[in-house]
Order: sequence, then structure tokens, then C-alpha cells
Amino acid sequence: RNFINQVHSIGGYVAMATDLLALTLLTSPGELGADIAFGSAQRFGVPLGYGGPHAAFFACIDAFKRAIPGRIIGVSIDAQGNRALRMALQTREQHIKREKATSNICTAQALLANMAAMYAVYHGPEGLKQIAKRTALLTQTLAEALKALGFEVIHQHYFDTITVVANVTTIEQYATAQNINFYYGNGVVTIALDETTNRNDVLDIVHVFAEAAGSSYSAVTFNYEDALQSIPTYAVRTSEFLTHPVFNSHRSESQMMRYIKQLENKDLSLNTSMISLGSCTMKLNAATEMMPLSWPNFSQIHPFVPAAQAMGYAQMAQELSDYLCAVTGFDACSLQPNSGAQGEYAGLLTIRNYHLANGNPQRNVVLIPISAHG
Repeated sequence: RNFINQVHSIGGYVAMATDLLALTLLTSPGELGADIAFGSAQRFGVPLGYGGPHAAFFACIDAFKRAIPGRIIGVSIDAQGNRALRMALQTREQHIKREKATSNICTAQALLANMAAMYAVYHGPEGLKQIAKRTALLTQTLAEALKALGFEVIHQHYFDTITVVANVTTIEQYATAQNINFYYGNGVVTIALDETTNRNDVLDIVHVFAEAAGSSYSAVTFNYEDALQSIPTYAVRTSEFLTHPVFNSHRSESQMMRYIKQLENKDLSLNTSMISLGSCTMKLNAATEMMPLSWPNFSQIHPFVPAAQAMGYAQMAQELSDYLCAVTGFDACSLQPNSGAQGEYAGLLTIRNYHLANGNPQRNVVLIPISAHG
């Protein structure tokens, strides 16, 4: 808070990269005085998927609302006095601001955002806090067990990640033998736990470090009622969050299923209609393409695993690129970026480089119709 005040005193702004699950226990960026908060929504029920795709979240103070990309939907009342949803703000959209638009930094990740939102709807504020506390207490238990083995945990305060001073080569040798991946730095090992971590995972990690230290360890004590020593008192959140009824009403599977179906009935999709033209909607994800998304071997791969553990992903990417080259006649095909607008930019750069490679630097004009959205 003092740092943020100092930045504000010299006319600066503060943006905080934050974690949604941690914020159920920690003071919010807004309460600290930050101007912008952003981060990944992956923590709310979305698999790692070798690094993505995941939806982001973005929030800012009122002064910046007209610079926000995308559209903001507000709640209003119609002529009959009924509750209605209306477009409240879309000032930075491409069809309004043209080349000054900020919406071209966006990627349509609505499905992933919906998954994260439904995770919050189902668990609610209390459920999310319990998940966060359990994760933090498992991390705290692990840290104390490693200290008991004689290892130094660098940070006194943490939520779900600890960094331990250790012989990296030795730890990696024993961890690999147990099919466990850690993040290895210069003389340190970093370990991150999450909502999928269980007691056996913690015991396995402690066992690796005990073997590396050449010592045995006594039983690890798990107590989910322990106080959170790893989070300082001044940083503990006291304010409420997710107070809207939608986050406090659907606790059974049947209630949740009916709520999701109610929302689905309002949606316009291929199962009821043709979809209107648009670069973000002109696609069909067939059932055979969607099925693998739920397979653990596909969805539970961490983005930092050694390349040898993700050879299937590399093969899929290479084969898809090869197929596209065969269809188009191109020599190479990039599968990045995900964003349509960024894809258009990448295409323009490729066309420009094509002309430069052919000795035509003067061909630097692009004709864009006024109806173009991108």
C-alpha cells in the first residue's frame, strides 16, 4: 500500500498481476489502491492444457473505463419495467474507433471464461475460500516438513508456492525417479501446489527431499484447521466478494445443471441456427475435436514440463502445420497467435517480408475497405 501511494504521488499508475484463488484470502488490489488488476482465470476449474488457452480477467478504476477493450453489458429496466441487459459501453471497439481501437488486443475466450465463471457460481465465495485455504495449508505443511529435514525455505510468506535452497542435481535425480517435476533454478527448487494437490502428493514430495538429504522423516501432520501462518495478518482479506445471488444459489448438481441449461436456451448457436458472419464465430468445433480436451493426458500437462514429456503435443502441432502447408501450398505455417486481430497483423508482416524478399520495398501500401472489421 505504501509503494502504491508513492507511485501515485509522482503521477504514476499501478497495475497488479494477481491470482484469483489467492485473492479469496488476500486483500484485493482495489483495496490496496491499485489502478488495474489482471491475471489468468485458469485457476477456476480450467485445466492447464500445456499452457492454454485460458481466459484472462481485467479490472480497472472508473477513470479508465472508456479505454477498456471489448463491450461492457449493464443491467437496466425496459419500457415495461422488466429487468433487461443492455450494451452499456463499447467505446474502444474497432467499428467505432477504427485504427485507435484497443479491442484488437483481445482474443475471444468466451468458452474458457464461462468455465471459470461456472466454477465460481458452483463453489461460491465460501467454497472458493475453503479451496484456497486447503491449498495454502498444504503448502504450509510441506514447507514445515522440508524445514524439519534441514532445508531452507526462502520466503516467510507465501500462498501456494515455495522456493527451497537445495542441491538441484540431487533433488532432480530423486524427483525424476518418482515421476515428479519441480522447477529448478540456480541452487534452488521451486514447488507450486494447487487445488488438485492432495496429501499423498505432499508426502511424495517430502519423501524425495528426505532421500536427497539421506535422512528419514517422521509422519507429516495435516490439520486443515491450523491458522495460516504463511499469510501475514495485514494481508488477510476481510471484505466480501461474489455477493451477487447467482454466486450463492446453485449448490447442488441439479440446480447447477438447470441454471446452465437456462443460459444455454438464450444462446444463439449452430444447434438452433446459422451463426452470423464474424471471424471469431465462423468455426465449428466438432465432437471428435472436443472429446480429447477432457482427457487427462491432454489437459493436465504443465507448460514447463521437459520437452520429452510433451512429444505428443509437438507431434500434433507439427502435423497440423504440415496439413495446412499441403492444402495451401505454403512452405511453412504458423499456428500463432490465437487472436484474430493479431493474426491479421502477423499476416501483414508476412506479406511485407515477402515483398522485401523479392526486392520490392516500394510495395508498402495496403488497401482496406471501410467495411473491414479487423
